[in-house]
Amino acid sequence: MWHYKGQRPRVVRQQQFESTYLFGAFNPATGESVGLVLPYVNKQAMALHMEEISKAVPEGRHAVVVMDGALWHQPSLDQDNVTMLKLPPYSPELNPAEQVWQYLKQHWLSNRCFESYDAIVDAACDAWNAVCNETNLIRSITQREWCDLSVIF
Repeated sequence: MWHYKGQRPRVVRQQQFESTYLFGAFNPATGESVGLVLPYVNKQAMALHMEEISKAVPEGRHAVVVMDGALWHQPSLDQDNVTMLKLPPYSPELNPAEQVWQYLKQHWLSNRCFESYDAIVDAACDAWNAVCNETNLIRSITQREWCDLSVIF
């Protein structure tokens, strides 16, 4: 923010502490995505997300979902056609989804104040839907040169 030197700018500040959580998975080869906006984050919420991913996997295929070591990322939640691949600690650069989360924050969700919890949920849904409609964007920020996915898909 630009402001006069030596003076503090007056800005609106969020006073409540309500949150919603965005669960998402991305296919770097096709740009397709699956996501949920939920009011909590725990093992049960992660189970719902894994079920949604499983529904999106084409018949006869198997998906590998790259995840960090969060407590709710439990291998016991694996589905018949979806397996979690946990990354080593402190290695977010290996998770392609981190760039999508950064994009969502930078372009849709940061530096905003919300009137209510419903406004937070609506903003998260709007941001998610906007990004999901840009499959080329998802492909470009989730693909890695060192991982050729064209062989798999």
